[in-house]
Amino acid sequence: MEEKTDISSFTSYIFFWIGQLVSIFGSSVVYFALIWWLTDITGSAIALSIGTLSYLIPFILASLIGGVVADKYDRKKVILLVDSLQACSTFIMWVFFAFNFMKFWMLYSFFAFRSVCQAFHMPTESAIIPTMVPKKQLSRINGINFVATGFIHIIGPIVAGPLLLFFTIKAILWIDVITFLISVVPLILVKIPSVHKEKEKSERESFWIQFRSGFKVLIAVPGLLALIIQAMICNFLMQPIGTLLPYYIRVLHMGSVVDYALVSMSFNIGMFIGGIITTVKGTWTHKIPIITIAVVIHGIAYALFAFILIGDFFHMMILSVIRGITMPIINAIYFTILQTSVSHEKLGRITSIDNTLSFIAMPLGTAISGLLAYFYGIGPLFFISASLYILTTVMIFFLTNLRKLDSIKEVSES
Repeated sequence: MEEKTDISSFTSYIFFWIGQLVSIFGSSVVYFALIWWLTDITGSAIALSIGTLSYLIPFILASLIGGVVADKYDRKKVILLVDSLQACSTFIMWVFFAFNFMKFWMLYSFFAFRSVCQAFHMPTESAIIPTMVPKKQLSRINGINFVATGFIHIIGPIVAGPLLLFFTIKAILWIDVITFLISVVPLILVKIPSVHKEKEKSERESFWIQFRSGFKVLIAVPGLLALIIQAMICNFLMQPIGTLLPYYIRVLHMGSVVDYALVSMSFNIGMFIGGIITTVKGTWTHKIPIITIAVVIHGIAYALFAFILIGDFFHMMILSVIRGITMPIINAIYFTILQTSVSHEKLGRITSIDNTLSFIAMPLGTAISGLLAYFYGIGPLFFISASLYILTTVMIFFLTNLRKLDSIKEVSES
């Protein structure tokens, strides 16, 4: 029998979750600082694309086994290990900066290492949620999570931007190490439930067998594969703005680190608002139509970036807020569907498959973003990508069995 979620485990989850939020804050500040440093040093869209690729490719490869590890081993130990390794990588970066060893191309290896850690962390943390949170609260908790993370990512640029004006990047790196030390306290103290293995022989099964079993579960749920394929296509088409926004602001619009911080902050303000909407709403009765409408609105705001006048950061911020509002709605519904349509003991590998398929096209999108921007300009690239983003979403909604997900009964907690 799966361990039942109760008040005690829910309280423990909140304590664990707060610690993770502290860690996210540190990572947010440091990531902002590193990306701006890379943009300022190189002034190259291609260099930014390579930097994103150095994160994505290792993440995809590691995700192939990340979810299986989440289902097979002690989830608490997995998170503790990968978070510790990320903190160590930050300290090594500090050493490189302190002794002036760091070159922009060296940063790629650190991005790659941290992405591998995230490939194990993400499915493990996601798989923990339904084992500690009552099913009726899953959608609300996902919404609250986006409110909290959105708020933290608002603070991240607010903190990082001014810090970059007054402190060196090696000083800023210490924020990540300190927040890790804070987050590790609840992780150690909290009891995270173990998941009952279906069979004793599962301990001896290969990663590949368990990974394939996840695909069988995925195909067995009508519409779930279509949803994940949609996410994969959308992630591909989002790469131009996701990769080139610092370049778009710094070079095309001649902006400063403060301008970049304000635009980033605006997106996260939108996420905060969207998270509040999701939290207040709680349960969504028509999940698929709502997620489709939210994606279309996001795509329209994305397309309008192509028409912003040089230096018009105000309208850039408005569009960023609109994009941000849609994200918690899309993601809260998306993850709630995954968490309630798949049994707990399979959720880690399903999340891993989701990560793999959702990110599988991203390296190609990232690789061509810099090149296409160089030859054709960022404006046309943003507009075409956003138009395809909207078109494919509408086509998948009408031409696949995606809508059947609204009529699927949630898995029982046996």
